[in-house]
Amino acid sequence: MATDKVTTSVLTRLQKRAEEAQNRLDQRAAETPKQLFLPGMEDFNRAMPNAIARSSLFAPIARGKRKLHNGTIMVSRADAKIEYHGEQLDEADADIMLQLIYEARHAALGEAFEVNTSDFLRSIGRAGGKQTYEWLHRRVKALRTAMFFIEAKKSDGQTKYQFGKTTDLNMISSFHYDKGTYTFKIDPRWAALFGNREYALLDWTKRLAIAQGQDMAKTLQRLIATSADTTQRYALEWLKDKLQYNSPNRKFKEALNKAIEELKRVGIIINGKIELNTRKEEQLTVQILK
Repeated sequence: MATDKVTTSVLTRLQKRAEEAQNRLDQRAAETPKQLFLPGMEDFNRAMPNAIARSSLFAPIARGKRKLHNGTIMVSRADAKIEYHGEQLDEADADIMLQLIYEARHAALGEAFEVNTSDFLRSIGRAGGKQTYEWLHRRVKALRTAMFFIEAKKSDGQTKYQFGKTTDLNMISSFHYDKGTYTFKIDPRWAALFGNREYALLDWTKRLAIAQGQDMAKTLQRLIATSADTTQRYALEWLKDKLQYNSPNRKFKEALNKAIEELKRVGIIINGKIELNTRKEEQLTVQILK
């Protein structure tokens, strides 16, 4: 009995030391600037990590009061877990983050970089003006306070990376605004989220061409871009959860068909349709334009 107590005490101390060591590593990673090299991200492309692009972290939500998440496990694929604290983020927020990652390409992540507000708004397809400036500032503050934990797994089930458990991980680690110019810092750990070329490249011209009010099409563009398959299939039940769509299935299918037509119009897909799979379950099948 005494031996068992000693063994338990030793294991507890070893576990505590391991956790403390991990905390130090996480803190160091959060503070050490990291250069981000993203092959393929040219002037006409933007990039987002696959684990985030496939999740419900950004979603085509309706206008109005946003849901507040407090440790919510977001919809994602089985190889990734995202726990989120903050306002539900929408596709306009995704546009901001996509552009910020692009703007940060010349500086190491974790180092400060400046953005002219009017130029930035034009880059995300929004006209300048007092209301738009105020909107951007509100969303920048929301992205700054948005906090999440993310863990990705390898095919063998081993952890690929894990961030935000011991040292908070934010969309934006800091910002400062002065006379029409923002100074941003993005957490250097974002570089690991893009590792092994596991990121979606989005055609920015086509994304900006997506009609206003067609945020579902923007979400589908991000999802489709995470795979190189020319034919892609997504279970309708999973897709509805990912898109955070709460209306009846009939309305969801109507909205989905409109999004499919919009993606065809701007040249992102060749075709798309809702059909039954071999198990008689509904799925979205899309053919990608390569």
